[in-house]
Amino acid sequence: MSEADLSKLPQIERLLANPRVEPWFQRLSRPLVSRLAAETVASFRQSLRGEPREGPSPSAAEVEAGVLAELEGACRLAARRRVGRVINATGVILHTNLGRAPLPREAWSAAEAANTGYSNLELDLATGGRGLRGGLAAELSALAAGAEAALVVNNNAAALFLILTCFARRREVLVSRGEQVQIGGGFRIPEILALSGARLVEVGTTNVTTLEDYTEAVGLATAMVLLVHSSNFRIRGFTEKPPLDRLARALPKDVILAVDQGSGALDEAVRGEQGAGRCLDAGAHLVSFSADKLLGGPQAGVIAGRSDLIRTLSRHPLNRVFRPGKTVLSLLEECLVRRLNGGPAGAAAVLSLSPEELQRRGRRVLRGLDSTRVRLVPALMTPGGGSAPDEDYPSLAVELAGEPQAQLARLREWETPIIGTIAEDRVLLNLATVLPEEIQVLRSALQSILG
Repeated sequence: MSEADLSKLPQIERLLANPRVEPWFQRLSRPLVSRLAAETVASFRQSLRGEPREGPSPSAAEVEAGVLAELEGACRLAARRRVGRVINATGVILHTNLGRAPLPREAWSAAEAANTGYSNLELDLATGGRGLRGGLAAELSALAAGAEAALVVNNNAAALFLILTCFARRREVLVSRGEQVQIGGGFRIPEILALSGARLVEVGTTNVTTLEDYTEAVGLATAMVLLVHSSNFRIRGFTEKPPLDRLARALPKDVILAVDQGSGALDEAVRGEQGAGRCLDAGAHLVSFSADKLLGGPQAGVIAGRSDLIRTLSRHPLNRVFRPGKTVLSLLEECLVRRLNGGPAGAAAVLSLSPEELQRRGRRVLRGLDSTRVRLVPALMTPGGGSAPDEDYPSLAVELAGEPQAQLARLREWETPIIGTIAEDRVLLNLATVLPEEIQVLRSALQSILG
């Protein structure tokens, strides 16, 4: 294409003034759309320069139409990268990729006032002076975990890093070889210990770690024994590890016994999980866990345990780095108040769904759809999110006939994207994790996709 032809490329301001482009400002911002427009024009110019031309040159209107179509596509892709709601039809209740625990709508509404106006985040209303950040979140967390005291930080990784840095820097931490785990995103226990300045001492083997393995490894440099939640795997068969209460009694009094409990289980009857309170009752000095898993709150990490240790942690400089803001604290307060008043965590409520309720949801979805292309089939749901690994519960799913990858793609392109799975070359939409108010949206999407 000649330079004369390239001069037909539209100016950025002309593109931004187009009625088809202006609506994207509300979703992406004018500066981002402007950048996408510049990138689109540059890409179009490069591709045109490399194309051999046959026949008449395109008109300026034709060139502009091509650029405009590419820009709209770029805006559409960018908009789908925004954090937004999706329908979880995977059967994984605490799906890390899908935001883990959905917050209770009542808690979100109750925390609105503290977030849409000013708040007493660090103000002591009794004295009028500066107060400590946190409100009641730490106190409520301690009550929920059955601990003397608690501290709230950004997430459980921050909680573990703070514990190690505060109490074990330049000292030894004993960790079973079977608990030196890696979880999603490349988070590795040995690397976290190294970053904190603690020295890792491996004890036991992958599948067997005895009480003697711990006690014989304890020395003058030992600061801590760390027990790590297995998160996303489980070792079965010939395995052994000492009961927590026996380990606690066998350790010297100056060695901290810390438990990375991880899942946030309190008193839920979830197979394969030992609640934070039981860990403390058994003799653990500190327990850390995520608030956005089985607890059902916002993303945060909770450290619960002995009051003197929590006090020391709260005074460490890293605590300021890891402290959450008003949105997390106000939401966590609301969720904890509801839990302490007897309300169930979201995951526990899903796990206890009756077969009759799942059947009702299924009938609502399938009503009026082509029975030769869609049906209800038995399925499994799992807690997920690094909680109760390898534990499944019975569920029910909608199975679609047809090309599975194409169907999943169309479901993800729905106005509220629908996320399903594939099993035996069929799309499965697990009804356990579809919220009641989303059933009609799911049904409408299937009506459109299946015809």
